[in-house]
Amino acid sequence: MVSACLLVSHGSRDPRPEVAMQELAKLVIEQARSLEVGIRVGTACLELKPEPLHKQIIKFVRNSVGWQKVYLKVVPLFLLSGVHVMDDIPNEVRLARAALGEDILIELQPHLGSHSGLENFLAKQFTATKATARILVAHGSRRPGSQIRVEAIAKNLDAVTAYWSVPPSLEVQVKELIDVGHRQIAILPYFLFAGGITDAIAQVTEKLQLQFPGVDLQLAEPLGASAQLADLVWDLIQE
Repeated sequence: MVSACLLVSHGSRDPRPEVAMQELAKLVIEQARSLEVGIRVGTACLELKPEPLHKQIIKFVRNSVGWQKVYLKVVPLFLLSGVHVMDDIPNEVRLARAALGEDILIELQPHLGSHSGLENFLAKQFTATKATARILVAHGSRRPGSQIRVEAIAKNLDAVTAYWSVPPSLEVQVKELIDVGHRQIAILPYFLFAGGITDAIAQVTEKLQLQFPGVDLQLAEPLGASAQLADLVWDLIQE
């Protein structure tokens, strides 16, 4: 039976996340080779592709391994357990299973945001800054309970949370920290790769910096394609 893995991201009109996904896939392949594990790795997007995810899964299986028996692991590279992780991706996987039949075993792995190693990853990014206060900025979700994990990570990193799509916003959290006396604030985007939203976060940060010139707002980079992130993804593949 052939082993394969499909890394699933959200999808974007911005070309940068796709480039980063391809780089991450290469790093995962290198990780597998270093461990002398034979596995085929591909990428797919939940949204903003001509074909829905289940058809991308089917195409990946047929194009990479033909009609052989396959054990495919689908890894959602999502940081929150929102609607996409809890509903949309499982539904697409079910459609792919039904279309491919019994010779193709498809297993849906835990999403990236559930990995315990993410906390250490973020801690290293925060320690690269010099600040008295920290803000972890995530996308946010209206699904009940989806932000529990982010809140826990932030608490352990001595940070407060802000969200792009739900309250509290970055502006609100920055102003509250300034009101209690902080003048050096580190802002870490809890996003996979640079894209439209991280650009918008940078613009908000610039406006806040102009509004509060006596405050040092230190904006870090999102997670990005790296060997360390590939290690976390490999752990999820192995689960």
